[in-house]
Amino acid sequence: MKTVKKLFLISQVILLGVSLALVGCQKKEETSKTAQKPAKTANLVYVNWAEGVAYTHLAKVVLEDQMGYQVKITAADVAPAYTSIAQGDMDAFMETWLPVLHKDYVEKYQKDIIDLGHVYEGTQSGLVVPAFLKINKISELNSIKDELGGKITGIDAGAGIMKTTEEVIKKYNLDLKLMASSGPAMTAALKDAVAKKKAIVVTGWRPHWMFGKWDLKFLEQDPDKQVWGQGNIHIMGRKNLRTDKPELAKFLENMFLSDAELSSLMVAIADSDADIETVARKWMKDNMDVVKKWIPKS
Repeated sequence: MKTVKKLFLISQVILLGVSLALVGCQKKEETSKTAQKPAKTANLVYVNWAEGVAYTHLAKVVLEDQMGYQVKITAADVAPAYTSIAQGDMDAFMETWLPVLHKDYVEKYQKDIIDLGHVYEGTQSGLVVPAFLKINKISELNSIKDELGGKITGIDAGAGIMKTTEEVIKKYNLDLKLMASSGPAMTAALKDAVAKKKAIVVTGWRPHWMFGKWDLKFLEQDPDKQVWGQGNIHIMGRKNLRTDKPELAKFLENMFLSDAELSSLMVAIADSDADIETVARKWMKDNMDVVKKWIPKS
C-alpha cells in the first residue's frame, strides 16, 4: 500500500513538473510573439508656430488614439528641425513652406529628405499691420518709422520669413530694424498694440489664428519688388521613412486640412485654457469625418 501511495505521489510530482514546463514554454512563446511585434512609433518635429503646433498635436492624438502609435513630438527652430530629419534622428518635419520661405533648406538637404505632400494650401506671408493704420503698402512704412519705434517685430531668427523680410528691407530701403523674437512673443506684442491702438508691423502669415482675433491687413508689395507669393505647407520626412515606416509615411501623406478646418482648430486652441493636446483630441472627436480620411486602409 505504501508503495502504491509513493508511486502515486511521484506521478503527481512528474505531472506537475510537466505542466509547469508547458506553461513556461507557452509564456516564452507568447513573449517571443510579442517581441516580434515592436511598438509602432512616430517621432515628429515642429516649429512653435500656431498652425504647426495645432495640426502636429492633432496628428499625435490621431496616431495614438486611432492607430496605436507611441508618438513623441519635439519643438525646434527651423534649421535644427531640418537637420534632425536629414540625419534620421526624427521621422518627419511638419512644416515646410514652399515655394519661397524654406526653399534654401529643401535644396540643402534634398538628398536626405522626402516630400510627403502638402498639409495645407494657399499660404500667404508678408508684413502685417492693424487695419486701423492708414498705410497700405510696404513702401509707406518709412513714413511712420517713428511711430513704429524703428522696428519690425519678427519671430524666430532662423525662420524663412525672417530671411525674406531682410530682403524686403533692402529692396524698399526701409529705415527699420528687424527684431527676432518668437511666434508667441510676436502675437503678444501685436495683441498689446491693437489694444492700445498703437502702430506695429510684424512678420505675419496665413494660416494663423491672429486673423480671426483682430482686424489686420497685409501690406501690399510693389509689382517690381515682389518677394512673397502664395504657396503650400508641406511635410518632409527622412529619406528612408517610406521603407522603414510605410504606414506612418502614408498617414502623413494623407494629412490635409482646409483653411476652414485649420482655422477652427487654431481658434479652439487659442480660446481654450485647456492644454493643446486636450483641445486637439476634442477637435478630432468632433471631426472624425476629416481625420478618418488620413488613416491608411490595411
